[in-house]
Amino acid sequence: MPPQEYTRIKYSVENRICTISLSRPEKHNALDDTMVDELSAAFLAAQKDSHIKVILLTGEGDSFCSGADLAYLQRVAEYDFHQNQEDSLNLMNLFLQIYSHRKPVIALVHGNALAGGCGLATVCDMVVASRETARFGYTEVRIGFIPAIVMIFLVRKIGESRARELTLRGTIMTADEAQSVGLANHVVPETELRRFGFTLAQELVKNCSGSSMGLIKELLARIHGMSTNDALDYAANLNALTRMTDDCKRGIDAFLKKERIQW
Repeated sequence: MPPQEYTRIKYSVENRICTISLSRPEKHNALDDTMVDELSAAFLAAQKDSHIKVILLTGEGDSFCSGADLAYLQRVAEYDFHQNQEDSLNLMNLFLQIYSHRKPVIALVHGNALAGGCGLATVCDMVVASRETARFGYTEVRIGFIPAIVMIFLVRKIGESRARELTLRGTIMTADEAQSVGLANHVVPETELRRFGFTLAQELVKNCSGSSMGLIKELLARIHGMSTNDALDYAANLNALTRMTDDCKRGIDAFLKKERIQW
């Protein structure tokens, strides 16, 4: 889907950083099937663009993402099982796509990140949150729904005990509380949110091998569920493969020559 065809999001690239912005500020960037499709297309486009090394996921207006759109929920209420299953699979594929993306994804969260919006933040590699306004919550239980798909990723990220309480109570957390449970990586003043996010992205672009970051993400995505021996075998094989990449050869050569490498 070419950028000019996006109606729910905005897509831009600058200095090897791709910014994908949820762009329904009048709806607090609420999710519907169209936005899910456009996000999937945007992350696929970023994956294919070899110039891009890091992705920033942001929201326009007062919220990051307030969850599902009300009109969309009304439509979903009339779906049969197969329609609901297809719709659920689309969301599942988006979350998996972000989680397993070969390039680091940083969420910049201000305002509400609730239900599906909190799910979007959860599957990103890093979350930078506004101290004053960011609010996180898996609030599905309060409307008779469940955060089923994101639960798989949430348990991996913060552990089962914390995931149980947050999802069973539908607790809404401040940025500092989200950081304390391991959901947010950095909490900064709202006025510094974008600057901090871009600085973090630029650090990854400048200092880190794109090949290495992609392989680290692959390793993290695959080892869950493996036995210890299988995980170690996989890690050893990936270790051997990494040594043969051009990035590793360049990095070792620069290290031995005491030169600063330009990634």
